[in-house]
Amino acid sequence: MSVDGVGTERNGDGGADEPGWDVDPDDESGVAVVAAVGRQIKAWREAAGLRAGELGVAIGYGEDLVYKVEGGRRIPRPEFLDKVDEALGAGGKIALLKEDVAQVRYPKKIRELAKLEERAVEMGLYSNHNVHGLLQTPEYARALFEMRRPAYSQDEVERVLAARMARQTVFDRSPAPSLSFVQEQVTLCRPIGGTMVLRRQLQRLLEVGQLRNVEIQVMPTSREDHAGMDGGVEVLKFEDGTAVGRSDGAFAGRPVSDPKQLRILELRYGMIRAQALAPRESMAFIEQLLGET
Repeated sequence: MSVDGVGTERNGDGGADEPGWDVDPDDESGVAVVAAVGRQIKAWREAAGLRAGELGVAIGYGEDLVYKVEGGRRIPRPEFLDKVDEALGAGGKIALLKEDVAQVRYPKKIRELAKLEERAVEMGLYSNHNVHGLLQTPEYARALFEMRRPAYSQDEVERVLAARMARQTVFDRSPAPSLSFVQEQVTLCRPIGGTMVLRRQLQRLLEVGQLRNVEIQVMPTSREDHAGMDGGVEVLKFEDGTAVGRSDGAFAGRPVSDPKQLRILELRYGMIRAQALAPRESMAFIEQLLGET
């Protein structure tokens, strides 16, 4: 199955029972939205005098999926809503629900992070285990998710992959935020997903590194002094002067917004940047790695 819904499974009655994404019961806002959407679809179906199975046949999906969506147990995909709208003659009213569903399509934690990134005017990001999520190619991100233990189901892989790729709209914002990345050298050498996946990932870094609002730096493994030994660091600053930060090795890994705590993370990230290769040197270093890969 792909993010676009290609390769859906077929059930016994010939309809496509798209795996879709189950609703997280701990996501209260998501549960409420999906339940409301399901009730509206059911109301339209009953007004049209159709059984769930008949609607499933009309739109090419299984009866079980229709029941799950109407019962608020499955997050409908955009194409599902489009087909239901057409089959029930809703005149675009069901299709409009895509806007509501889009707000809860991804896991709650990822939605909250994406909202912060959408607001940020400046971001400082140090990554030490893998290429930062905002810089990852789809193939690289998929390889990371598929190697998780305990293993994600295929549906979970598709959901978190789509969420990660959606966050990369940060590069399309106008005005553009100031983005600073520091990548540990090992993250650029470890062949996550295989050699060709790594090559495309390095090429992606070189492309993004050309953007005027983006600086990518490499922290060489040979550095004797390293301020980032406690783990990754993230500092996001907003237009109103507030900020939020997080580090694996500080404040129990929790996001912080207290000025004193933020000052510690800013100091740490500033030292990491100073110890890393300069942006131009880093681009040359990545080009060299690409040539050797």
